Amino acid sequence: MTIAEATAQRILDLCQENNISINKLANLSGITQSTLNSIVNGESKNPQLKTIVKICYGLDISLKTFFDSYIFDDLDVF
Repeated sequence: MTIAEATAQRILDLCQENNISINKLANLSGITQSTLNSIVNGESKNPQLKTIVKICYGLDISLKTFFDSYIFDDLDVF
């Protein structure tokens, strides 16, 4: 799994855990719906860290909490 795929999956998992839609998360995070949709749909191959920080803000979690998931354990980084 690539970093982009893992990031997308983590966002989807967190939305499900918090019972919020992608569009609601975009509003809470202060990013456009198209930006968030491009991340979760796999169109964005390299989501920016500042965007992930905004997503964390919208979810009211830390960046550490975001990346503290088994999803990021075995990434294909090469």
